Amino acid sequence: MKFGKLQDISQVNFELPPSPPANAALLEGRSPVGADFQFYTGCTGWSMTEWVGKWYPKGTKAKDFLHHYSRQFNTIEFNTTHYRIPTPEQVQKWCAQVPEDFRFCPKVPQRISHSQNLGLGTDQLPLFWQSLEEMGTFLGACFMQLPPYFEFDRLADLERFLRAWPAAFPLAVELRHPSWFDSEDHIDEWSALFAALNIATVITDVAGRRDVLHQRLTSTMTMIRFVGNGLHPTDYERIRAWCHQLEAWRELGLETVYFFPHEPDNLLAPEMTEFLVQYLHESTTIITRGPTPIPDKPEEGAQISLF
Repeated sequence: MKFGKLQDISQVNFELPPSPPANAALLEGRSPVGADFQFYTGCTGWSMTEWVGKWYPKGTKAKDFLHHYSRQFNTIEFNTTHYRIPTPEQVQKWCAQVPEDFRFCPKVPQRISHSQNLGLGTDQLPLFWQSLEEMGTFLGACFMQLPPYFEFDRLADLERFLRAWPAAFPLAVELRHPSWFDSEDHIDEWSALFAALNIATVITDVAGRRDVLHQRLTSTMTMIRFVGNGLHPTDYERIRAWCHQLEAWRELGLETVYFFPHEPDNLLAPEMTEFLVQYLHESTTIITRGPTPIPDKPEEGAQISLF
């Protein structure tokens, strides 16, 4: 993830902004406080040969990567769909390889999110919706990443798209252009629209763009994209802060979180995810499952000493 990345992070204030009072008002009455809370965490892909022997069993073949990925993580920021709409047969093949508690979070195809009309009036949206239907219970939250040039003055275009989006498919939207965050009036306007339509916000925590760390909730679900810096000590400090923030939101009535740790080239994302889940279990009431390194096994025929 290159958006908002910095080479020098020494001057960055990584402190989480306070939760806006509007969050408590939004969640009040939407769901019983203490209701079942779902926490999903994972990476941006499973095709990492570097994980074989550490996160996948030694000798794992590429055709089995998804099987083992879905046993380590319970969701994926599914970028594959950003570049092409999968066939129903392909979706069925993916779903057959994952356990019941796994959720795909497919990224809206760029032919939709980056088009002038956001795909309205074309065959792209119906085709994508067909693939989402095939996911059935394995569908988590769809993720729409608007391009950096999509400005606040196109809010009406976005509203038309959101009103056309089927309520059956949970959707989270990432806003990137600075104009969405340059005034409280702008933030209040788009967040009110999202809340009215039960559209979730994507909250992005990245060094070079602290404005996209807006902390606004607009439904009982949110998506966090956490961009680390190669397991720098600040990565761990930030994760600890996020765990406490999510616990506070859970107590207000937040129901579902999709949390995606990004690390350079995706290589160290499992380490960050492992730390996230361990700290959640140690310091909050949030329970989920996360990755466990594959234990080293002695060579065949080697004697195991008990002393």
